Amino acid sequence: MNETAAAPLLSARRLGKSFPGVVALDGVDLEIREGEVLGVIGENGAGKSTLMKILAGVQPPDRGTLEVGGRPVRIDTVRDALDLGIALMHQELNLAGNLDVASNVFLGREPHGKLGIIDGARMRREAKAVTDRIGLDSSPRARVERLSTGRQQMVEIAKALSVDARIIIMDEPTSSLSTGESQNLFRVIKELRTQGVSIVYVSHRLSEVQTLCDRVVVLRDGRIAGELAKSQIDHGSMVQLMVGRDVSGFYVRSPHDAGDRVLEVDGVRTPAFPDHALSFEVRAGEVVGVAGLVGAGRTELVQTLFGVTRPLAGQVRIDGRAVRLRSPTDAIAAGLGLVPEDRKQQGLVIEMSVRDNVGLVCLQHDARFGLRDSRKERARSRDMVERLQIKTPTDRQLTRHLSGGNQQKVVLGKWLATEPKLLVLDEPTRGIDVGAKAEIYALMDRLAADGVAVLFVSSEMEEILGIADRVLVMHEGQLKGELSRDQLSEVAVMHLATGGGSAA
Repeated sequence: MNETAAAPLLSARRLGKSFPGVVALDGVDLEIREGEVLGVIGENGAGKSTLMKILAGVQPPDRGTLEVGGRPVRIDTVRDALDLGIALMHQELNLAGNLDVASNVFLGREPHGKLGIIDGARMRREAKAVTDRIGLDSSPRARVERLSTGRQQMVEIAKALSVDARIIIMDEPTSSLSTGESQNLFRVIKELRTQGVSIVYVSHRLSEVQTLCDRVVVLRDGRIAGELAKSQIDHGSMVQLMVGRDVSGFYVRSPHDAGDRVLEVDGVRTPAFPDHALSFEVRAGEVVGVAGLVGAGRTELVQTLFGVTRPLAGQVRIDGRAVRLRSPTDAIAAGLGLVPEDRKQQGLVIEMSVRDNVGLVCLQHDARFGLRDSRKERARSRDMVERLQIKTPTDRQLTRHLSGGNQQKVVLGKWLATEPKLLVLDEPTRGIDVGAKAEIYALMDRLAADGVAVLFVSSEMEEILGIADRVLVMHEGQLKGELSRDQLSEVAVMHLATGGGSAA
């Protein structure tokens, strides 16, 4: 395909979408041309998923207009999108594993005979015609749960083609594929392109974007940061557009002097990425960030450290002593605390009070003759409410009635009550307001000043640059590099996070 502009198949103008406290999209213009592979890239939180969901009818825009084939349209539902020939392939495959290939391809649109009975023979015949088109050699009768991930991905593409999709949106399509399966997907994409099907390719894997795409659109902070024609697409140009804002002076932090080693990770292999051994250390009094894009293996690492999943190999030492982290109980006994990514599902019992949540981890330690020590619980809870400035009328308030930021403070209070040697935080400020974020940053800084080792995972570049003394950067389960404070920049982090061999 040459770079001469063709009439757009789909046009979006001034699209906007807001959620409580967040502007996800702010005046986005986008064109998708017939028979092109359009790359859509950006940092985590840039607005990519929101934009794709709007185009696919998963959620409506708050403002803006859409045209398909030069005609104004409304896309309020997934059915509206499908009727217009727009199909979304989610990162998490949306298949019924207990059904066969043909049933999945035509799920909800099964052909029926005269008596209203599903015409199985016709459905299998038509499914085979679609799967043959993309080179899927599995039988229409094959149960989907028995297929490899790559073949399941092909079934998703067949579903899209069965509704005569003219635009297929692929969200991180290779995140769960092997190298061979990815190569087969690329072959199918190129074949669909020659057939006039447009592909919107959303990926953090910039090497794939560079190889596949005819054009790249870069989102940053809910806006279009720039566009690259085929001849302009290279790793450096994409990274520069992704991270082009100035964050200097955004945070105030204190210099930290690292003390003794608190955590030593030596050759640890997680179940999620068994081929990659991880080795690093965290010292007392320092704040170490873990950066990386979605699917880099950051959460899997902290879950392994905390005993949620058992390591396949390697050794973990706390204060120089080898420990076996077979369960969260082992991790707590070793002096670790974990503030999880999903506070409502994993960090809190939201139908319990602030006091009960703060005291959860210390219940057994505080028990007297097998009974709860309500006096200690009350004193500890009130201390944490005051220390963390948790906004609640009383510590007997149910946690579900608190704001997101105050709920996060309750999670922090629960772990601070254990006086951890190492506090691990996974996305500590996700979904909370700016004021609460600043308070949590200040708390992390104070903890480091008090000699606590702090390890935090964040998808927000500002946090990484603003509060970390050192940064570990992960890419597809590997530790791609370590950046000291004086080496930190958005470009350096993103270069490693997207698979670069060294800081740019």
